[in-house]
Amino acid sequence: MTISRSSSRAAFIGFAGARALMLAALLLPLAPTIALADTAAVKRGQKVVDEWCRDCHVREGQKLTADMAPPYSAIVAIEGRDRAWFEAFLEADHFPMTTFRLFDHEKADVVEWLLDLQKKQK
Repeated sequence: MTISRSSSRAAFIGFAGARALMLAALLLPLAPTIALADTAAVKRGQKVVDEWCRDCHVREGQKLTADMAPPYSAIVAIEGRDRAWFEAFLEADHFPMTTFRLFDHEKADVVEWLLDLQKKQK
Protein backbone atom coordinates (compact mmCIF):
# COMPACT_ATOMS: atom_id res chain seq x y z
CA MET A 1 0.00 0.00 0.00
CA THR A 2 1.29 3.43 -0.92
CA ILE A 3 0.50 6.57 1.03
CA SER A 4 0.07 9.56 -1.20
CA ARG A 5 1.70 12.85 -0.40
CA SER A 6 -1.69 14.54 0.13
CA SER A 7 -2.94 11.92 2.59
CA SER A 8 0.37 12.09 4.47
CA ARG A 9 0.03 15.86 4.71
CA ALA A 10 -3.57 15.60 5.92
CA ALA A 11 -2.49 13.15 8.61
CA PHE A 12 0.25 15.55 9.75
CA ILE A 13 -2.15 18.49 9.84
CA GLY A 14 -4.63 16.36 11.78
CA PHE A 15 -1.90 15.41 14.26
CA ALA A 16 -0.74 19.03 14.62
CA GLY A 17 -4.32 20.18 15.13
CA ALA A 18 -4.87 17.55 17.80
CA ARG A 19 -1.67 18.62 19.55
CA ALA A 20 -2.79 22.25 19.49
CA LEU A 21 -6.17 21.31 20.99
CA MET A 22 -4.49 19.25 23.71
CA LEU A 23 -2.15 22.14 24.54
CA ALA A 24 -5.07 24.57 24.68
CA ALA A 25 -6.97 22.20 26.96
CA LEU A 26 -3.98 22.02 29.29
CA LEU A 27 -3.36 25.78 29.36
CA LEU A 28 -6.97 26.97 29.56
CA PRO A 29 -7.31 26.28 33.29
CA LEU A 30 -4.21 28.42 33.87
CA ALA A 31 -5.76 31.53 32.28
CA PRO A 32 -7.51 32.72 35.48
CA THR A 33 -4.30 32.11 37.44
CA ILE A 34 -2.31 34.19 34.97
CA ALA A 35 -4.91 36.96 35.11
CA LEU A 36 -4.83 36.93 38.92
CA ALA A 37 -1.04 37.02 38.89
CA ASP A 38 -1.10 40.03 36.56
CA THR A 39 -3.65 41.79 38.78
CA ALA A 40 -1.52 41.13 41.85
CA ALA A 41 1.59 42.45 40.07
CA VAL A 42 -0.27 45.60 39.04
CA LYS A 43 -1.35 46.19 42.64
CA ARG A 44 2.18 45.62 43.92
CA GLY A 45 3.50 47.98 41.22
CA GLN A 46 1.02 50.63 42.34
CA LYS A 47 2.34 50.33 45.90
CA VAL A 48 5.95 50.71 44.74
CA VAL A 49 5.03 53.77 42.67
CA ASP A 50 3.09 55.31 45.55
CA GLU A 51 5.95 54.70 47.98
CA TRP A 52 8.99 55.62 45.88
CA CYS A 53 7.97 57.53 42.74
CA ARG A 54 5.04 59.83 43.51
CA ASP A 55 7.12 62.51 45.22
CA CYS A 56 8.88 63.34 41.96
CA HIS A 57 6.22 62.67 39.34
CA VAL A 58 3.55 65.28 38.78
CA ARG A 59 0.11 64.04 39.69
CA GLU A 60 -2.68 64.25 37.13
CA GLY A 61 -3.97 67.80 36.79
CA GLN A 62 -0.93 69.44 38.37
CA LYS A 63 1.35 71.76 36.42
CA LEU A 64 4.64 70.24 35.27
CA THR A 65 7.59 72.18 36.62
CA ALA A 66 11.31 71.91 35.85
CA ASP A 67 12.02 70.00 39.03
CA MET A 68 9.25 67.43 38.55
CA ALA A 69 9.02 64.36 36.35
CA PRO A 70 6.04 64.06 33.98
CA PRO A 71 2.83 62.29 35.02
CA TYR A 72 2.62 58.60 34.29
CA SER A 73 -0.25 59.10 31.86
CA ALA A 74 2.07 61.18 29.66
CA ILE A 75 4.91 58.68 29.96
CA VAL A 76 2.85 55.67 28.89
CA ALA A 77 1.17 57.59 26.03
CA ILE A 78 4.41 58.08 24.09
CA GLU A 79 4.69 55.91 20.98
CA GLY A 80 7.04 52.96 21.36
CA ARG A 81 6.68 52.66 25.10
CA ASP A 82 6.22 48.93 25.50
CA ARG A 83 7.32 46.29 27.98
CA ALA A 84 10.86 46.15 26.59
CA TRP A 85 11.22 49.95 26.71
CA PHE A 86 10.00 50.21 30.31
CA GLU A 87 12.20 47.32 31.43
CA ALA A 88 15.28 48.84 29.79
CA PHE A 89 14.50 52.28 31.23
CA LEU A 90 14.18 50.94 34.76
CA GLU A 91 17.50 49.09 34.43
CA ALA A 92 19.43 52.21 33.40
CA ASP A 93 20.55 54.96 35.74
CA HIS A 94 18.58 58.20 35.48
CA PHE A 95 19.51 60.90 37.95
CA PRO A 96 17.83 61.44 40.36
CA MET A 97 16.00 58.13 39.91
CA THR A 98 19.21 56.34 40.84
CA THR A 99 18.60 57.51 44.39
CA PHE A 100 15.87 54.88 44.61
CA ARG A 101 17.24 51.48 43.73
CA LEU A 102 14.37 49.06 43.22
CA PHE A 103 14.67 45.30 43.47
CA ASP A 104 14.15 43.36 40.24
CA HIS A 105 10.74 42.10 41.39
CA GLU A 106 9.69 45.68 42.20
CA LYS A 107 10.78 46.85 38.74
CA ALA A 108 8.78 44.02 37.17
CA ASP A 109 5.70 45.03 39.16
CA VAL A 110 6.11 48.69 38.19
CA VAL A 111 6.30 47.64 34.53
CA GLU A 112 3.04 45.69 34.94
CA TRP A 113 1.44 48.76 36.53
CA LEU A 114 2.64 51.03 33.69
CA LEU A 115 1.38 48.61 31.04
CA ASP A 116 -1.97 48.39 32.82
CA LEU A 117 -2.21 52.20 32.91
CA GLN A 118 -1.31 52.29 29.23
CA LYS A 119 -3.98 49.73 28.40
CA LYS A 120 -6.62 51.72 30.32
CA GLN A 121 -5.78 54.88 28.38
CA LYS A 122 -6.34 53.33 24.96
